Parts: sequence; structure tokens; C-alpha cells
Amino acid sequence: MSVQNLLAGKKIVVTGSASGIGKETARLLTAQGATVLGVDLNKSFDHVEEFYRADLSDGPTIEALVDVLPSGIDGIANVAGLPPTAPAEKVLAVNLVGLKHFTELMIDKLNDGASIVNLASLAGFGWQQSVEAIKASENLGYAGIKDFIAKWSVGNEGGRSYFFSKEALVVWTMQNRWTWRDRGIRMNAVSPGPVDTPILQDFLETLGARAEEDARVMDRPGTPEDIAPVVAFLLSDMTSWLRGTNIHTDGGMASNILCDMHGFS
Repeated sequence: MSVQNLLAGKKIVVTGSASGIGKETARLLTAQGATVLGVDLNKSFDHVEEFYRADLSDGPTIEALVDVLPSGIDGIANVAGLPPTAPAEKVLAVNLVGLKHFTELMIDKLNDGASIVNLASLAGFGWQQSVEAIKASENLGYAGIKDFIAKWSVGNEGGRSYFFSKEALVVWTMQNRWTWRDRGIRMNAVSPGPVDTPILQDFLETLGARAEEDARVMDRPGTPEDIAPVVAFLLSDMTSWLRGTNIHTDGGMASNILCDMHGFS
């Protein structure tokens, strides 16, 4: 298999395919020989063989989507997500509850040896500080989101709903490292740092001084072109023994945080 045809013959679902990282992922997967099935709330047929319009914050809509998607899927790129400026209930519904619901319903439509890639975030880096809340969210459904936000203080203030959604997603990815091992189905995550997409300004507004500090340390924001190749790599047959891995694709920001935490200048 040549690098130019890394995903030849594979059928891959990309959520959030209409813009940003999702759109670039769809473009790259298509260039690498995959048949891409795009899913997004906003209609776009760019770089996809088929497009499915769906609201991933709504359980019945996700169930209807899964019903119409074909079987024989070789990979899922769960890229769709809302920024921290969106209402907290919507953030948790799309970034966590909906993502999990969609993925679990799709398992029976996946081929043996399929790859699931979740787009997490550097925002999920500190998940160890949220263990109890993450455990409490394991069986969280749509109906319980509002009460969960109040109980665990994961509302909009400081972008907490977004950070929590990514923390829980990183842990869920690790938890499912072997869930479908008997079928060779693997799950991994990619955690970008700040990326120059249409929602970058949302992060800057939410994080304020923290965003300014990131900008001082980093040489530049990432681009969708920085992230999509890592997603494509994890979807390829080259990564069949990567299970429950979270790849920080952040220009070195995670390493910077770790060095600061432990006194390595």
C-alpha cells in the first residue's frame, strides 16, 4: 500500500464534515482513496461521496441517521463538536452524549478491523482532576444533562462545559481500548491545541488571559491541515495495535504544560 493510497477501498464516516477540521479530514481521506460519508448540521457536499444532514444533539435524530447509514463501514471520525460559547446543555449533548450514542449504535455497522477516532482536545488534558464527575457521566443521557450540569458545576463559566466534555471523551476513549477487541475494532483520540478554524475566536473570547498565554508560548495556532493527517493515520491499517491512545497534536503545548508542572524548564 502506498502512502498516496493509505485508505484505498475504505468507507469512512466523518461527522462535522462541512467545515474546519472535519472538512479537511473529509478532503484528505478522499485524496487517500477512501469513500467518505459526511455528517453535519450544515449542508455541504464538498469532498464526500454521500452527505447526511443531522443534528447530533438529538437522540432520535441520531437513531434515524444510523438507520439510513449503510453497513460495511471501516472507520468513524467523530469530529463534530460545539465550542465553549454554545449553551452548556448543547455542548454536552453534542460533544459527549451524542458522540457516544452515535458511536455505540454504529458498532454493528462497522467491519471487523474498523477504527474509531474521536476528536478530543488539549482542553481534556486535566481529566484527572474531574474523575468523580466523569464517573458520574458514564451513563448520562439527554434527559439528565441539565441536572448534571447543575450538580457538577460544568456550565458555561470559563468554558467548563467544553473542557469537561473533552475530559470525559479522553477517558471514554481509554475505557474502550479493548471493548470490541474480539472484532479488531479499535478506538483512539486526537487532541488538538488551538486551531485556526471558524470557532477559534470562540475559544479566545472564553479563555481570555489563558489564551493569551498559549499564544505567547506557541509559535502559531494549528490548522486543519495539521490535524487531519493524524486522524487519517489512526484510521489506516498502520495503526491496528494503537488502542485507547490519545495523540496530542498541539505544537508541543501538552509537553510544555507537563514540563512546567514538574519543574523542567
